[in-house]
Amino acid sequence: MPALEPGQAGEAVRDLQRRLGAAGFEPDHRELGTFGPTTEAQLIAFQGTRGIRPTGRCDQVTWATLVEAGFQLGDRLLYLRAPMLRGDDVADLQHRLGALGFDAGRVDGIFGPQTELALKDFQRNMGLTTDGVLGRDTRATLLRLGERARQPSTVAQIRDRERSACEPRDLHGQRVAVGEPGGLGILVAAIDRRLVRAGAAVLTLHDPDPSVQAQEANRFEAAAFVGLAPGPVDEVWYYENRGFASHGGRALAGLLADHAARRLAPTGVQGRWHPILRETRMPAVQWNLTAAAAISSSAPVLAAVLHDALDEWLQGTTGAVPPESEALEP
Repeated sequence: MPALEPGQAGEAVRDLQRRLGAAGFEPDHRELGTFGPTTEAQLIAFQGTRGIRPTGRCDQVTWATLVEAGFQLGDRLLYLRAPMLRGDDVADLQHRLGALGFDAGRVDGIFGPQTELALKDFQRNMGLTTDGVLGRDTRATLLRLGERARQPSTVAQIRDRERSACEPRDLHGQRVAVGEPGGLGILVAAIDRRLVRAGAAVLTLHDPDPSVQAQEANRFEAAAFVGLAPGPVDEVWYYENRGFASHGGRALAGLLADHAARRLAPTGVQGRWHPILRETRMPAVQWNLTAAAAISSSAPVLAAVLHDALDEWLQGTTGAVPPESEALEP
């Protein structure tokens, strides 16, 4: 859908306001059907709670997140299907299962194969029909467990933190996926040359669709994914939502920002709910570069920064990188 912006009016704006209200961000009723100041303020507030850049514009990512926010546990049957079900109800299910010790993967709000396996395991242990469907009986049993299913840590989070416990590695022999949406081909080529010289196997991805990049990185079974994109500020994102933060992604984002600040410009770190971070199975970051930083003359320095950050990150992680979440198919 086209982005909705302040000043616009019509049925699409009315729908946006309705969905914001359902998510707990009610605009002023006097603005109904018109994208006014309170609608913009409430949209910014919603984006901030969801790890979306708070622009006050309703783009495709924000709209999809608003739609998903409308689903609460019990609103619909949850099961494995194609395309995979997405929503807050799925995220709630994943968090509850993970807190009880059933490994549904990271809390990404996507009902994939690992969530189905965890749900079946839960059903088997509870003496329920093992069909991998969250229906009335399974939901009632899950809810009866109450606070036990609402613990802050999940199996996926514990596994993610344990990734730093084993012997260090270096870049030699590691698989790294590097992607960009278009226009940064010179930079990606420079990174590819630098990492290949260090002995890494590199997959370069050039596609405007972040989901396509995530699918290719998953098939490549990369140890890490680094996305490059133009942005208004120099900033590195890692995956985080209200129920999960990628420990590996956050560590890599911090190192990349530190190295960039030393050699280029001050660089921030943010946890974000972005498709490319959400849908990759491995630790992933997106490096947003201002126009000044992304010019071709900076490519060798940027490549060196990424090389050094990856090398330092790998020295603090395990020898085997298990998937952070489940496989996502097109």
